[in-house]
Amino acid sequence: MKTDMTLFEDYKIRRIYDEEAEIWWFSVIDIVQVLTQQSDYQTARKYWNKLKQRLTREGSESVTNCHRLKLRAADGKNYLTDVATAETLLRLVQSVPSSKAEPIKLWLAKVGYERMQEMADPSRSLDRARATWQKHGRSEKWIQRRMTGQETRNKLTDYWSEHDIKQGEEFAILTNIIHQEWAEVGIRQHKDLKGLKSQNLRDHMSEAELIFTALAELSTRQIAESVDATGMNENTIAAKSGGRIANNARKELETKTGRKVVTSENYLAPDKKPRIKNDKGNPK
Repeated sequence: MKTDMTLFEDYKIRRIYDEEAEIWWFSVIDIVQVLTQQSDYQTARKYWNKLKQRLTREGSESVTNCHRLKLRAADGKNYLTDVATAETLLRLVQSVPSSKAEPIKLWLAKVGYERMQEMADPSRSLDRARATWQKHGRSEKWIQRRMTGQETRNKLTDYWSEHDIKQGEEFAILTNIIHQEWAEVGIRQHKDLKGLKSQNLRDHMSEAELIFTALAELSTRQIAESVDATGMNENTIAAKSGGRIANNARKELETKTGRKVVTSENYLAPDKKPRIKNDKGNPK
């Protein structure tokens, strides 16, 4: 998850990006604070709590579609906070009488405009990604591997979506199972190995890591398709089987080359690379 803050006029809107689901989640209370023109956060929070109760009684799906994720508060600590997608917020805005309703709608639409463009014309997303990777010094060979791997990933997640797997947590669970099976480390451990924090792991993989990730996900999808795997239990079995196929191939390659596929190498800028500590825990 990647958190940051964006602005609407003089108001700060906290948001968090779910890399697996590729969705921005925005703080509902921050949006309510804009709509109600409240300078005090706690007053906006109380307004949202009352509005949430009313919408729940009315059976509104907007409240159901809200989630709770940890966002940084004014005191610097992270607290569970109600968040929603731009689409859900556009519906919530209609429930708040406010002179800021239309401006915030336009702002939310603008925030999601680039994503909507990419949905209508996927080539925009590919072009933007290619340009970003080129800007960061990736080779054309690496970029091709990354894009091919993303296509394989998309086919797998499309299958999951059509077979009772929920975007977000369940996608993340299955993805981590596949990764653990082929790499023998989970995604979080792999990111720690590379010194990554909020960065996308795949954007910092070596060519070999990209290839084995793609092999694991391709194998998972084809195994799932062969038995029409549906739901978490059946797709978990497919995920473990697909990951093990890539694991066996990885071990065979490592035996032949004497080199580990899973590596600490990354594409972090020199000033952002993790500092290596000595045995006493002090930076070298």
